[in-house]
Amino acid sequence: MDFKTSNKITPNFNMSSMTDVVFLLLIFFMIASTLAKNLNTIDVKLPQAKGKSENRDNVSVSIDSKNRFYINGEIVSKNNIKDKLITKLSNSNKRVIILRSDNKVPIKEIVYVMDIANKNSVKVVLAVKDK
Repeated sequence: MDFKTSNKITPNFNMSSMTDVVFLLLIFFMIASTLAKNLNTIDVKLPQAKGKSENRDNVSVSIDSKNRFYINGEIVSKNNIKDKLITKLSNSNKRVIILRSDNKVPIKEIVYVMDIANKNSVKVVLAVKDK
């Protein structure tokens, strides 16, 4: 007797749904990695310390190894930094400065920015590279 069954299991596997999932994950991680980067493009070698300071809502002041001053990535001369900093802080709801300076910058340049912040009752957070 020859019985024929209508329930046959085919050994084929459809890869199209798996490739869709892989591409969606790839796109997600590509977008997430670009958003996770620090968007400041100024080349500053931060001093190392335990801790981490990164907040994109605050005003960022950077000093590179050639003693050039930047406010939120925009180059500013040392003579105009006080006025520009006060106008940026008046537009910001938080009165906090993230100070990023190269580890080769003389301490007098860092103190100059900290003095401006101190005279205007602004909190200064020194950005460091995590050990």
